[in-house]
Amino acid sequence: MQKMDIGLIGLGVMGENLALNLERNGFSVCGFDLDAGKRQSFGERTQGLRAQAAPSLAALVDSLHSPRCIWLMVPAGAAVDAVLADLQPLLSAGDVVMDGGNTLYTDTQRRMRALEGSGIHYVGAGVSGGEEGALRGPALMPGGHADAWPRLRPMLQAIAAKTDDGQPCCEWMGPGGSGHFVKMVHNGIEYADMQTICEAYWLMHQLLGMRPAEMSAVFRTWNEGELSSYLIGITADILDHTDPETGEALVDKILDTAEQKGTGKWASQVALDLGVTAPTIANAVFARTMSALHAERQQAAQVLSGPAAQTPANRDEVLQKIQRALLAAKVCAYAQGFSVLRAADKEYQWQLPMGTVASVWRAGCIIRASLLEDIRQAHERDPALDNLLMDPHFAAVMARCHQDLREVVALGALHGVAVPSFMSALSYYDAYRSARLPANLLQAQRDYFGAHTYQRVDKPGKFHTRWNG
Repeated sequence: MQKMDIGLIGLGVMGENLALNLERNGFSVCGFDLDAGKRQSFGERTQGLRAQAAPSLAALVDSLHSPRCIWLMVPAGAAVDAVLADLQPLLSAGDVVMDGGNTLYTDTQRRMRALEGSGIHYVGAGVSGGEEGALRGPALMPGGHADAWPRLRPMLQAIAAKTDDGQPCCEWMGPGGSGHFVKMVHNGIEYADMQTICEAYWLMHQLLGMRPAEMSAVFRTWNEGELSSYLIGITADILDHTDPETGEALVDKILDTAEQKGTGKWASQVALDLGVTAPTIANAVFARTMSALHAERQQAAQVLSGPAAQTPANRDEVLQKIQRALLAAKVCAYAQGFSVLRAADKEYQWQLPMGTVASVWRAGCIIRASLLEDIRQAHERDPALDNLLMDPHFAAVMARCHQDLREVVALGALHGVAVPSFMSALSYYDAYRSARLPANLLQAQRDYFGAHTYQRVDKPGKFHTRWNG
């Protein structure tokens, strides 16, 4: 039997679609899953194609030409460790194993250390785009053992999404857990992006009394300008969708509790660990945890008071302000995400290609947006750019939009509409542009109760004062 090009372990929706994508682009695939039903389904779906399902891990490994290339698409965590434990004895030096799940980057680094000396090349790859992206072209962010890249590159760049200029949305991120780290930050930005869009929708609903179909038309218009993105586009589709059972807007029938898989939380935690300010990302996570308190919120709504709702008279003017506020908040979220990437790059010495990261996200992934080309150009102009807000283009965007963000935040506050991501983006912007902050008092407080010392603005050194002496 002719040997296959790649083995794919985990034949769920993502794994199966990636396998079909690989086969369509000229690579033969052998798949395996512990679930016999998924193996059977894969065999039926790939009938007549250069793809097959293996009855066991050993059979999958034996079906591949050497050096072998194996792609894991199993749930992050213990399942990956279990597969690796069974797989490692079957592999040889020079073989490549790539984990394409939403794995925590420190787990990837731990697994790389465990494989040191084996000759097995381990890779952690971020995969974004959902099931449709997996089938038609995802954004891919591989990183890990550098010797694996020449082997993986032809396959991964062939199946990746392509930008309008023909570039594949797949490039090498760097050593260690860099690939999974970049994907984690991608998801953190995704959380913030989705939340700010939801807040724009909620302001239209709560303040302007707009119906979903009306809002859909607004989002479609916005999707033709600076806010053009996958998430804005699908929001327009969602708001225009009718429930076949009731004939009403389906979005109004969906329970207002949002779930999460953890990557946004990881991005927020890592930002704290690295000492990076990323409040818009963190507040998007907190917005989901607040939404989960559905029963409590029903009770609180009967007890806690707020301002009386009022509808502004100038609807079109308010919509324009929301549009520009959304753009400003989105820029702040991306600035925070890239600051997290920058801090991790300094910590781990990965040499992350920031402009390339933005380029890879331009198509295929969930946060694909026209904005990313501007971000790519910003890092091309200044590879050492500390913060996206310092780039001339984005400084000009914020100069044009920050007043609208202020007024929209004020509208939300005055009318009792929760807009935590908008508020956090504005506070982030105002704090970052402040030459002086009230932390001088904070440090004095720390010195008062804990003798933590402080620095002075007029001379070097560390100082302590007996404040109550």
